[in-house]
Amino acid sequence: MADISGDALRGHLETMVLSVLDRGESHGFEIWRRLEDQGKGALRLKEGSLYPALYRLEKAGLVRAEWEKQSEQPRKDNTPRRGARRRIYRITPKGRRRLSEGRQQWMHFVSIIGPIVGASA
Repeated sequence: MADISGDALRGHLETMVLSVLDRGESHGFEIWRRLEDQGKGALRLKEGSLYPALYRLEKAGLVRAEWEKQSEQPRKDNTPRRGARRRIYRITPKGRRRLSEGRQQWMHFVSIIGPIVGASA
């Protein structure tokens, strides 16, 4: 495995986003909400970091985004959802491969840093 650089931790946002999308397509706010929920209150993401990450992932071909169609917007009571259309993000096969690599990098990071700081790996 490659050495862990100083930016390694910051570089895991994209892996976390891919992990959320691996569980199902979603729009940006829902991705943010899932990350916050799964972070158990300790993870505080700013919109200013999430959306640029989504754009980078899309540009790299790791996710595909499409504008939500009107027919995909009904609320629970079957009335149309009002408001701006949302971009729906889906992970691509290339994104799944990158997610696998990101998980391996994270495990490597934990196996090196964990013992240094006295945490079990």
